[in-house]
Amino acid sequence: MQWILGLALAAAVFIILKRWGALTPEKKKDAAWKTVLVVGGALLLFMVLTGRVHVITAAIAAVIPLLRKVPSLLKYAPALARMMGREIPDPREYSGQQSARTPPSGSEMSEREACEVLGVEPGCPKEDVIAAHRRLIQKLHPDRGGNDYLAAKINEAKQVLLKNARA
Repeated sequence: MQWILGLALAAAVFIILKRWGALTPEKKKDAAWKTVLVVGGALLLFMVLTGRVHVITAAIAAVIPLLRKVPSLLKYAPALARMMGREIPDPREYSGQQSARTPPSGSEMSEREACEVLGVEPGCPKEDVIAAHRRLIQKLHPDRGGNDYLAAKINEAKQVLLKNARA
């Protein structure tokens, strides 16, 4: 029985070395990583089954090599967010941070749009505008789970209505 196992091991080593020699340097690098991961995973599994390592520790150790793939997976974050029903801005759409004081679209908001944003009637008192702004900004501020775009729209609507109320 030992002879058979020895011959099988020798044949396996011979085949592996023959295929290793035929690989390009790039494929050798990939094969080396895969070999390290498979051998490490097998060793980790053996240690868990024999009781030398706790299962949670083994799971954490198994995830560590996959962390090098995180940067390449981040490019799928916008698509994943859209599938889950959330919209996040694509960083390629604009070059820098937008100020909350300037309109995101670059055009001036009308009074009607400002009233719709804040949920007030046209010609309402200044106190109603301030109260509606405060109520909305507390819900939609970026520090509380909102986003920059909505906060900028709310701030712009307040400015438009207060400017028109003074004039």
